[in-house]
Amino acid sequence: MNVGPLASRLGVFWRTAVLAPFFAVTATLWLWVVFGHDGRKIGQLLLLALPGLLWLFWPLRSAAMRTLRSVALWLWAMAFVADAALRAYLFDTYQAAPDSSLVLGAMANTGARESAEYLAMHWRTITAAVLSVALAGVLLAFFAWPSPERASAGRTRWGVALLALALLASSVAYASKPWRRLHPVLHWADWARSVQAQRAAWADSASARLGALERAKAAEPVLLSQAPATVVLVVSESINRDNLGLYGYARATTPRLSAQRVALAERLIVLRNAWSADPATLPALANLFQFGDPSSKNPMHVLALARAAGYRVWWIGNQDDMAVEQTHAGLADELRLINRTPGRSSTSPDAEVLQPLRAALADPHPRKLVVVHLMGAHPHYNLRYPEGRNPFEGQPDAVDRHLETQGRPGWLRRLRNEYDAALLNHDLLVSELLDLTRASGADGGYRAWMFLSDHGQEVAHERDHAGHSPGTAAGYRIPALIWHNQASRALPADLERRPFRADWGSWTLADLLRIQWHADEPSRNVLHDDYRWFAPRLGTPVTSFVD
Repeated sequence: MNVGPLASRLGVFWRTAVLAPFFAVTATLWLWVVFGHDGRKIGQLLLLALPGLLWLFWPLRSAAMRTLRSVALWLWAMAFVADAALRAYLFDTYQAAPDSSLVLGAMANTGARESAEYLAMHWRTITAAVLSVALAGVLLAFFAWPSPERASAGRTRWGVALLALALLASSVAYASKPWRRLHPVLHWADWARSVQAQRAAWADSASARLGALERAKAAEPVLLSQAPATVVLVVSESINRDNLGLYGYARATTPRLSAQRVALAERLIVLRNAWSADPATLPALANLFQFGDPSSKNPMHVLALARAAGYRVWWIGNQDDMAVEQTHAGLADELRLINRTPGRSSTSPDAEVLQPLRAALADPHPRKLVVVHLMGAHPHYNLRYPEGRNPFEGQPDAVDRHLETQGRPGWLRRLRNEYDAALLNHDLLVSELLDLTRASGADGGYRAWMFLSDHGQEVAHERDHAGHSPGTAAGYRIPALIWHNQASRALPADLERRPFRADWGSWTLADLLRIQWHADEPSRNVLHDDYRWFAPRLGTPVTSFVD
């Protein structure tokens, strides 16, 4: 059989027909859609992309019109490619969808400066993604660019029938609202509106704070003791307990707290199995201060409850965060925000909170609650300690050798060293905050102190990543410490081994404040005999919450 003429005719057909660019563009789109989506959404996205692709089959005599079609097809296809690339980046980095509360909250709370700082920190991953998208753009431009040969393809009856069937299937996809909303143009337009709605909700927070105070008064909280009381809550940022010497880390990152643990014995409670229910600041603080139920219609806020019970509340913050200020800090009687430089590259040291804390502790009001909100180890890590104060830099040790054995790259091992240096500097401040609390108030007065982090941090613990991490346990593992000078009752013998959820932290704080009200739930207070643990639903499987 002579296959030469047949091959020649097939070659001519491939060069002249529109099937070549159609299948090439479709294959490129399919690869990207699979990259950014899963399950049935892949088929839905391809059906939504069909109208632009099928335009290739429409015969056009004018070279100008063919050029216009190619440009339009390129823009159409690139919208799907960019959509898939953004989704893939968010999932790979944060295991989050674009419309998740994590991403929406972060975008609503991000300005131009912090965006630039984010790009500076994650430029490697972002550059790789941009280059991949650019390569896809070049391929799509090559496949879709018009030529006289492609324009001369004829049509057959079967071809017309197949086109009609494809258009019908695509019409069904556009007729379905859930499918239609997946289209990149519609989806990202809705996403932008959601971000704006989130910002508007924060801007309208004054009425929300008033409502929180009214609900707190309606709860009729009472104090179990009328004696003078001083309670300090320290909320830090991005601290993973696995990197604290106090929790058994190989590096001495908490020498001061470890010494206080020995000196104070059982007075300083170290909750060994503490977890955040959220991997990002905004949802973590919402859960912490609103009794783990911020999404309810009328959530209770622990700061409002304290005020209704007769406490004077201070908020001393070293984070310039509009959302935190409007939603939580604004409920305080006294608001002192030290840091007015937003973004990750703020160099405001946490030690700046010491002076306003001393002033608050010296206030003559008999009952005081002071919330101290720190930068902690918020990336960038090298800005969280004085320049030249990194004892782990250039000093290979067991931790560094372990990371090298795991195949962690050099840049990530450097970030681990910077992170641990930040924690060493953080230890000095946190121990000072505890000392100030212990020394405050009149002799014999009641004092309590609670410390925890909003969420954890992944720094080469489970993957080659440094930063917030919804997809690994490191993003949720936090420290939690409690000190008091007078227990209102005998504490459980297994207290330090109990698993602890930060989203239940308000119940424990209310106990330290010695507040009782009609909606109290001792089963969520880790200090109570009736405490009943059940695991939070995290963004990643956790083998054990007691490790």
